[in-house]
Amino acid sequence: MKSRITGLLFFFTLLSNPKAFSQRFLMDLVDTTNQMGRGMLSIYERYNRVRISGYIQPQFQFISKKGAETYGGGNFSAQASNRFMLRRGRLRVDYAHLNEHNDPTSYFVFQFDGTERGVAIRDFWGRFYENKFKIFALTTGMFARPFGYEINLSSSNREAPERGRMSQILMRTERDIGVMLTVTSRHSIEWWQKLKLDVGVFNGQGMSGPTDYDSHKDIIGRFSLKPFKNNALGGATISAAVSGYAGGITSQSPVLYRTKANVGEYAMVRDSSASNYLKVAPRNYAGADFQISFPNKKGETEFRLEYIRGDQTATFASSETPGVYPVTNGTKDPLYVRNFDGAYFYFLQHLGSLEHQFVLKYDWYDPNKRVSGMDISEARGFNKADLRYDTIGMGYVYVANESLKFTFYYEFVRNEKSALKGFEADAPDDIFTCRVQYNF
Repeated sequence: MKSRITGLLFFFTLLSNPKAFSQRFLMDLVDTTNQMGRGMLSIYERYNRVRISGYIQPQFQFISKKGAETYGGGNFSAQASNRFMLRRGRLRVDYAHLNEHNDPTSYFVFQFDGTERGVAIRDFWGRFYENKFKIFALTTGMFARPFGYEINLSSSNREAPERGRMSQILMRTERDIGVMLTVTSRHSIEWWQKLKLDVGVFNGQGMSGPTDYDSHKDIIGRFSLKPFKNNALGGATISAAVSGYAGGITSQSPVLYRTKANVGEYAMVRDSSASNYLKVAPRNYAGADFQISFPNKKGETEFRLEYIRGDQTATFASSETPGVYPVTNGTKDPLYVRNFDGAYFYFLQHLGSLEHQFVLKYDWYDPNKRVSGMDISEARGFNKADLRYDTIGMGYVYVANESLKFTFYYEFVRNEKSALKGFEADAPDDIFTCRVQYNF
């Protein structure tokens, strides 16, 4: 009994650290090797290792044009330029099983998201821990993909209201169904114990579709350096990682489109070779991220950056990974392969205390690196899915207490000028978000 109480006090102490609480990843939130949840000590015996938590995010938004398209919470209705909405309403249940030595043996999680638009599953997975070497863990079910930093940072702890355009396009809903092996030590004394490897196999389309539409599976991996304090840099906390994604979509049409040089100019070129049928069109990404925070007298100054590039397969109208295989009038549509890159940069500064924080973020996403500006035209087979977007976001976060947070955030969204109708100049889609978050 004494060992169990000691272990639970350790978990409680970790979660009481404001920095650890504000930067947890989707999968780390329920990692029994480092945190069990606030208040677990008091309910441990009474509820037999079960924890219930959740949060809601009611918000008001204003956009610069009625009916504008946005990645700031979904497109606006045709005659609306402002709206109240419940962005997220999460209810989560965690269950942990410990053996007689107080070691975690298994973990189970399910989480639902309820809004005015309906109810959906967000997490439904289990994790098995080996306890001989205390290095390996196996996760199966529906859970967050192990790629990048922003994609895995929980929506309840993220400073900006939404993930960036690139993150949403490449990894819509962040989660997928599959299996993942985690290799990392449960201790953090030696340098090698600060390393972590996650490798998983997934369906590929994630939760954006009802079922897997081909047999091809995607392999995703992330090799990371867990946060550690560097005294040589004034006690700065540093973390970093590299990520890889090797996947694709099986073409159910004999036609594929790629951006290639055609008579000295780049165009979207049609390839109607019979060998394209059942060929795997690539979704291959490579990324790297880095985070560093410097302690102040009251708070922190933090910088984050992440860069991703690769090949993305999608459709003519969008570079977003399709949730269902595209079909028009009963005929399978051709797939479009584009070479992309993108990045984001965060600057976070506490304003005299941990309760007040200034947020500055810049991100870009270029879905087709081979063309730009006036070369993007309908005559060459391009459309708005090939436009580069740059976004600058500025905001203020006020944490009233551990259960109440206010966010005020404005995004300046700029698309590149092109020869496409409606995008000869920047389309008006700047957006302001005022959000209140309640959590327990």
